[in-house]
Amino acid sequence: MNRRDAEEAETRELGEEMSQLTYAVIGAAIEVHRVLGPGFLESVYQEALEVEFRMRGIPCQPQKPVAVTYKGNQVGKGILDFLVSDVLIVELKAVEKLAPIHEAQVMSYLKMTNHRLALLINFNVPVLKDGVKRIILSS
Repeated sequence: MNRRDAEEAETRELGEEMSQLTYAVIGAAIEVHRVLGPGFLESVYQEALEVEFRMRGIPCQPQKPVAVTYKGNQVGKGILDFLVSDVLIVELKAVEKLAPIHEAQVMSYLKMTNHRLALLINFNVPVLKDGVKRIILSS
């Protein structure tokens, strides 16, 4: 399956509105990366992306706390980098290379929030499209 086929399959599974939202978020992240480039701490990209979301009218909740439950009991909390439009989780990294633990973290966030889609974005890459990973929680 090529990239275009994968994108069309994602659109069918998640809906056109969610697909447009992901493209808007990726576009905002690309602009932040275009201006700042790689090499900063994650917190710098977090702040810059929040500014870019606001400038583009993309509703978001930065540093969104979420409860972690175990068998109906709250046992801790997680913090999402962004919850966009109450449906899309955006997790930021500024690392040499994304590792399986980063994907596991995002999968855990999807499971504990019952959301279906997240974007894992690593800003420490020469070209941002190489640092963006869509993660879908299958039904």
